[in-house]
Amino acid sequence: MPSAENDLPAGLSQPAIRALTGAGITRLGDVARWAEAALLALHGAGPKTIRQLRPALATKGLAFAGEDNTRRVDGRDR
Repeated sequence: MPSAENDLPAGLSQPAIRALTGAGITRLGDVARWAEAALLALHGAGPKTIRQLRPALATKGLAFAGEDNTRRVDGRDR
């Protein structure tokens, strides 16, 4: 699934992809602007989606909004 304009992890279900893109989320940086609970409220995104997104965020030093992370969404260190 990753491409130049989309770096969401491969393996996300089609309902999850539709839910995320429908909310304007196409990159992990977009995901990091959302709280886990808000993502879970999207129809099509469930606990498996969160389990797939969390490690992908971590590899970029990001986390869901409201969680501790090592780098801000704008890429600068805290």
